[in-house]
Amino acid sequence: MKFDLVINLERMDDSLDMREVVSHVTEMVEMADAGGFAIAWAAEHHALEMTIAPGPFQLLAHWAARTSRIRLGTAVVVAPYWHPIKLAGEAALFDLLSGGRLEFGIGRGAYQREFDRMMGGMDQRLGVPMMLEMLPALKQLWLGDYAHEGKYWSFPAATSCPKPLQTPHPPIWVAARDPGTFNAALKDGYNIMTWPMVRPFSELEEYMRRFEDGLAAAGPGIKRPRFMAMRHTGIYAKSGDEAPFVEAIQRQGRQFENLFRGLGPVVNGFPTDPDPSLFTNQAEYAADNLLENLMLGTPDQVIPKLKRYEALGVDHFCFNSAFGLPLKLQKASLKMFIDEVMPAFAEPPSSATATR
Repeated sequence: MKFDLVINLERMDDSLDMREVVSHVTEMVEMADAGGFAIAWAAEHHALEMTIAPGPFQLLAHWAARTSRIRLGTAVVVAPYWHPIKLAGEAALFDLLSGGRLEFGIGRGAYQREFDRMMGGMDQRLGVPMMLEMLPALKQLWLGDYAHEGKYWSFPAATSCPKPLQTPHPPIWVAARDPGTFNAALKDGYNIMTWPMVRPFSELEEYMRRFEDGLAAAGPGIKRPRFMAMRHTGIYAKSGDEAPFVEAIQRQGRQFENLFRGLGPVVNGFPTDPDPSLFTNQAEYAADNLLENLMLGTPDQVIPKLKRYEALGVDHFCFNSAFGLPLKLQKASLKMFIDEVMPAFAEPPSSATATR
């Protein structure tokens, strides 16, 4: 099982200087690069301080200039916000500038609030068919001249300029949770990225069942794509040190639930805490539930949790470090994960190496 990092520019309030946020996030990606992480992922969101990500390719280009090995991905570009020609060109340019390190992740979008502002109030559920129409167009644009007549986009013959360095195109990942998206993505051999949020391990098992069912439906000719699962992750030295991690997730969770369910206003980019009576899932954010379901704990507590993911068939575990945790704790958690957790998942040396 490989390890990925998702890290966002984020502020829970305006007391944190954005220059400090940028410096911190850059250092975290540099640590992941040096520590053996496979991929660092950047999101796309708009007008939200909780996830400051208006230009994922700009942020990835900044990371590419400061790293040498780690692959760099979008998790995710929001299909409805882009024209296929523009997205094909920007992705290809980043792939070229980064030396062929792009992992291309795409999704429908998370919050109706963003669609109300970016797409004139369009129902965000239309993001799935738009994404599925866009993906074949992107692949054709990366190859050469292509004209498109579809439900959501139409354009005369054009091509991506430049072309991506990776041929025929960068690896494609689709954000999926519902069975229909799994089936559509796996039919075309795309990798799957998913997030069980704060729900139990059984939620991840259900996603893996959808993955296996989608593979079976795709037929025997499909090479098995990769499956990635993301979780909030926090590593600390001893039991009793968990309070700031739990409190940060609960605080960010209130903002996330506000956005996800449209429960309250957003003021200057900061989602307000909604009325607790509006929550239908408050138990999911109870401390004992978070400690059980998320990747929180000492190294000795987290390793067995991760072994369950590996045994389930997860190819990439994504370390979600950005949930409003104080910056020093984020760095300490990542360092402990690299030093004390990842060695438990290192590939054993080959027999030839072992006998030298």
